[in-house]
Amino acid sequence: VQLQASGGGLVQAGGSLRLSCAASGSTHYTYGMGWFRQLPGKEREAVAAISWTGDNVYFADSVKGRFTISRDNAKHTGYLQMNNLKPEDTAVYYCAAQLTSSSAAVYIETRQYRYWGQGTLVTVSS
Repeated sequence: VQLQASGGGLVQAGGSLRLSCAASGSTHYTYGMGWFRQLPGKEREAVAAISWTGDNVYFADSVKGRFTISRDNAKHTGYLQMNNLKPEDTAVYYCAAQLTSSSAAVYIETRQYRYWGQGTLVTVSS
């Protein structure tokens, strides 16, 4: 599975961005998706994750109520809608996918994902 993330950019605090993650390759398999972010010198942290069916989701406490995650399996694309952005949300955001036999599984650790996108930079100015 190859992943292409897009949608990052510069936004003022309180603004919104929508990140997209387009999958190609072995997309006929079932796979969970997740979004992670990373600052220089810091570990990559989970932001949100979604099961294949979309019924199960995870959000980090820091983004609950502000971010939503969704996916369109017909388009092989996942989305991260980010609202009310804060300067501390500034980071490189990565999407990830993991093939799975469980359509309900949600994965929230970096070691659980085999496939990663290239990252897209989100900068929130104060």
